[in-house]
Amino acid sequence: METRGHPNRLGIRGWVAGGRWGVERYLYTLHRVTGLGLLAYFVLHIFVSSARVLGPESWQQAMEFVAGPLFRAGEFLVFVAFAFHALNGIRLLILELGFGVGRPIDPVYPYATSVGRQRPLALAVMVLAGVVALWGGLDFFVLQ
Repeated sequence: METRGHPNRLGIRGWVAGGRWGVERYLYTLHRVTGLGLLAYFVLHIFVSSARVLGPESWQQAMEFVAGPLFRAGEFLVFVAFAFHALNGIRLLILELGFGVGRPIDPVYPYATSVGRQRPLALAVMVLAGVVALWGGLDFFVLQ
C-alpha cells in the first residue's frame, strides 16, 4: 500500500502527541473541547431545570437522578473545564489585545517569534488553572 506525502513513522504516538505541536496548540485544542463540554452542560442544565415547571414531583425526581456520586464527579469536571476555559480565555484576550506579543518589528530573516513571550503566559495559565482545580476539588470533595 502506497501512501501519499510523508509516511507516518511515529505510529499511534504521532496521532496522540501531535508531532511538532507546541504547548499553544494543545491549549487551543483543549480550549475548544472545554467550550463544547460547557455548552453541552448548559443544555443539560436547562433540561433538568425545566422539570420544575412540570411540578414538585417531577422536580424531585430530576434532583434524585442527578444527586449520585457520578454526577458529583461530573460537576467537578465541569468546574475544572470552566476554570481552564476562563483563564485561557483571559490569556487569549491579552494576546489579542497585543500585550503578550511584544513590539512589532520588520519581517527580516531570520524571523523573530513571540513564543518567548507567549509561552510563559501559557504555562502560568496552566499552573493557575491547576491551582484553581485543586482548590475546587478540596471544596467539592473534602469540605462539603
